[in-house]
Amino acid sequence: MTLLTLVRHGETDWNRARRIQGSTDIPLNDTGRAQARDVAQQLRERLTTGSPVIVVSSDLSRARETAEIIADTLGVDPPRTYPQLRERAYGEAEGVDAAEFLERWGDWHSAEVPGAEPWPALRARALAALQQIVRDARHTTAPASASVIAVAHGALIREIIRHATGGELPPVGFRLPNGSSCDLLLERDRLRLLSGVGPVVAG
Repeated sequence: MTLLTLVRHGETDWNRARRIQGSTDIPLNDTGRAQARDVAQQLRERLTTGSPVIVVSSDLSRARETAEIIADTLGVDPPRTYPQLRERAYGEAEGVDAAEFLERWGDWHSAEVPGAEPWPALRARALAALQQIVRDARHTTAPASASVIAVAHGALIREIIRHATGGELPPVGFRLPNGSSCDLLLERDRLRLLSGVGPVVAG
């Protein structure tokens, strides 16, 4: 079994403006870099001493830089990037702010946006990515068992959590904060949520 910590990337200017990013490559802003340092420090305080740690991320710059800050703080190898961890592609909605989205397509959870990646496809992609990441981590650290920190994106992380909880979490309308994290346990094909959907909790 493998302990997985999923971290949402730090803030970008588009996050601050409530503009939809999706697959558009928007960099961190200074607040986002500070959030990355904060979550890195929290992770450093709670990780098991002596156990190997692997940091990975989406290849989009906002996730990659967050992961680089975490890896540097933890003193581990630079992150390997996985395009499969990219945010959901939102098609015509990318670059649109929340008010315009509502006006053009209606409620976020039922909207049919032209060109957007279907939710089932996003979930399948995310779960396949986790399996690949864990296989790679085991190959790298065997016979020791590594903890994996994966920096990704809000919609993708939400789909993983929904899968792990049978759709119970996160609550409808809940936005994963930038720089937040959650812990999951992957045992073969079973994924279980261990910690809350929010900032890292010590202990």
